[in-house]
Amino acid sequence: MIEAGRPRRLGVPAPDARLRFEAERRETGGGPGRRLLTVDGEPAFELSFWCGTCPFLFRRLPTAQQTLSLKGIGEHLTGPLADLDDGGVIAAFGALLPEGEYLPLLLRVEPRRVVPGGDGDYFGGEQVATWGLDQFWGLPEYPHTPYYRTFDTAVDASAHLYEFVVPMVPPTWNDRERVAEYVDLMARGTVPTAVAVSTLDVCEPAIGPGSDHYRHWGLTHFLLDGHHKLEAAATAGRPVQLLSLLALGEGLAESGDCARLPDLRAQPRSARSARSARGARGARSA
Repeated sequence: MIEAGRPRRLGVPAPDARLRFEAERRETGGGPGRRLLTVDGEPAFELSFWCGTCPFLFRRLPTAQQTLSLKGIGEHLTGPLADLDDGGVIAAFGALLPEGEYLPLLLRVEPRRVVPGGDGDYFGGEQVATWGLDQFWGLPEYPHTPYYRTFDTAVDASAHLYEFVVPMVPPTWNDRERVAEYVDLMARGTVPTAVAVSTLDVCEPAIGPGSDHYRHWGLTHFLLDGHHKLEAAATAGRPVQLLSLLALGEGLAESGDCARLPDLRAQPRSARSARSARGARGARSA
């Protein structure tokens, strides 16, 4: 299930936004440094490097210690939103964000919790198959947080879409009673709503040291509200609704790539297959 709106102008002037996308400047050479997601002026996540040939990345930083839930809006999110304009939720959360163009997406997700280095870890699996291990550390990229995998599908033979929901704080910080309340609520058929600001990064190595060279489309939803709901859904194997505000122009993707997301997200879920890998290698050698 997906409902997509039209891009709309949201947000407040950047200095007044609680959440911002920023780029550090290197002390020497003046070139771009890390891409960051900041909360209340503190770096919260390091994002994929700007070049687009480095591995896709979201990495929680030590100063990521708070969520962005809003008082007075929770009653609209206990169940599913009827549409993208239900209850003024977009306007309310848009006021947390820097002024810009955002594509609203209303998704139904079935989250699966992943621990870095454990079963299903993208960074130790699909990413290593394309980029290989980090040449300095000899290890996979490490996001420093558990996260949720929710969807993946083929873009074409040489590209694959991976979707992630990333909590602002670790699930271990969640209140156990609230998680249990949502588990019970979901068992009775309720599908609550979570809210996220999202980015799309399209990354491909210039030279593929791994066995499966292709473009990785990383659709990352950073949770603004719904940390307890996502953990409960992953625990109970139940779906949640996710209101995504995709920040256009803040990811490593062309506008045409972002425009394709609603159609791609409506496709059947499919993992990267051996046939796709062979097809991508054949296309490179042709």
